[in-house]
Amino acid sequence: MRKLSLQYFILFPLIIASLFIFLSAELPHKDNQSWLDEAKRVESSTVLLRNAPGLVPIKDIVSNRIASVNIGFRYALTFDSLLNKFAKVDKFSSSKYTEALGLDKLNTDLKLYQTVIVQLTDSTVSDPGILHFILDLSKSKSVLLVLFGEAQSLKHLDNVEVPVIWTAEKSEVSATHTAQLVFGGVESKARLSTTVSRFFKKGDGFEIGAIRLKYTVPEELGIRTEDLALPVDKIMSEALTAKATPGAVVMVVKDGKVIFNKSYGSHTYSSKEKDKVEDIFDLASVTKISATTIAAMRLCEQGKIDLNQGLGTYLPIARSTTKNDLTLKELMLHEGGLTPFIPFYRNIKPVDFNRDSSGLYSVKVADGYYLRKNYYEEVMLPQMLRSSINKRGKYEYSDLSMYFLKEAIERQSALPLNQYVEREFYQPLGMQTAGFNPRMRFPKSRIIPTEQDLLFRKTLLEGYVHDQGAAMAGGVAGHAGLFASSNDLAILFQMILNGGTYGGVKYFEPSTISLFTSRQSETSRRGLGFDRWDPETGTYPSKLASPQTFGHTGYTGTCVWVDPQYKLIYIFLSNRVNPQVSDKLSTLKIRPRIQDAIYEALRKART
Repeated sequence: MRKLSLQYFILFPLIIASLFIFLSAELPHKDNQSWLDEAKRVESSTVLLRNAPGLVPIKDIVSNRIASVNIGFRYALTFDSLLNKFAKVDKFSSSKYTEALGLDKLNTDLKLYQTVIVQLTDSTVSDPGILHFILDLSKSKSVLLVLFGEAQSLKHLDNVEVPVIWTAEKSEVSATHTAQLVFGGVESKARLSTTVSRFFKKGDGFEIGAIRLKYTVPEELGIRTEDLALPVDKIMSEALTAKATPGAVVMVVKDGKVIFNKSYGSHTYSSKEKDKVEDIFDLASVTKISATTIAAMRLCEQGKIDLNQGLGTYLPIARSTTKNDLTLKELMLHEGGLTPFIPFYRNIKPVDFNRDSSGLYSVKVADGYYLRKNYYEEVMLPQMLRSSINKRGKYEYSDLSMYFLKEAIERQSALPLNQYVEREFYQPLGMQTAGFNPRMRFPKSRIIPTEQDLLFRKTLLEGYVHDQGAAMAGGVAGHAGLFASSNDLAILFQMILNGGTYGGVKYFEPSTISLFTSRQSETSRRGLGFDRWDPETGTYPSKLASPQTFGHTGYTGTCVWVDPQYKLIYIFLSNRVNPQVSDKLSTLKIRPRIQDAIYEALRKART
């Protein structure tokens, strides 16, 4: 059995205050500019070689199980962290394998992966055992080599016919750039400037374009870090001091580039657990556009739903009610005259719930609270269908509209809403946290707590939807229930901003996006499912936003706003309802003021 040479696999000490300090805009302008200068040098000299199979950029991230193997690269943590911005990539390090087992054990552990990314340096690539390991892997898997170091080291790969990303630099910057190149976050145009061997000649190199988000610093777009970070920091400091929210994450995407992604505060006021940009938040009504509306858009394109048809067309039990002829368009514009809100939890009887789960009590509403099976179908949905209709044709915001739209979506897709959007959007886009009922997939430590529910569930809500009705519906509803991180929302809405394409995959026709996001009402500012810029005030959602702006806010203290004129996405995630509901986030105008500050930073960059 082959043994590993320890000289190749000793990990270098890595003392980094933050892997993504440049992404969170902590560095001053001068340091960021230096980082950007180095990034440009790395980009201009990083070469993609032997990409004839078209492996780079990796496009399939649904059926493709991907691993990253580090063989002696000092900045593997940074490299692997960037990879995981795009897709789930499991990391391995050769240093973790003993000499007795060596590369054969590592090779065995990789048996269930379709694609393996191997990080090498000029000091490890010459090892015959490593080369044999790579050749053996390539017999059954797609292998991509990322080589850091002297160009002459490429000659050791003459007989290894797999794609190679080569850069001379060994740094955090080169780790950041090459990882993004793997998934098409950055483009590649460089070619070899010298001949290394008859297999790696001067002028060799493949060109690819960027197809996904790029993670960079504001200076790349001519924005001074101080002009963006300082005002946002100041507003967030005010929010935390006033206890408008225990914590938050702010994200800014401009021109397809993430230029600001920073967390503030803690999970709760009493918690020592600081918020992180990877944390998962209850999105509340942002669910309406991030799940229900995009599902309706897909089915509309496929001809499976007609927005001008009545609800009874898709929900047979509605046919004998006053909801029969309410069109899907009226529902999406909130013009059906529906009751705004029904406090379903107030009608729960002792026989309807239990503190322990069983076959009868199977709907988990929170820790230690189980609702009886089919309560939504037998009690809630009939109650909604019996509710009164008032002022039809006038704007009246109602959660019931999205309850009903969800029913139509599930009837026409033959799938529960959560499964449909996961299959059609979240998985292929690389959204790793987005989904309903996150406690089924993630530990509590990754999910931001919401309210200390004193009236209904009598517990702190950790990973269970804050909205009572959505919780009683099993955590999956059309108006609430979706959880996600800021990065996932950035991916989703960059696809929307791109006109329906992301990662080389077309999800929508541009005309469909234009239809749903533009103003479609004569009585309100609304689009179809989407909220929009308010022409009456000119200050919502921001006094500087363009009239093209669309998005939505959420009751838990969230918002997503997309401004096509500026190619801008603004994301704000918080848990302002913890421990109890507070209106300070709104009265202090925290979200719009931060959005204003973003536009001001853009304005300064243009002057």
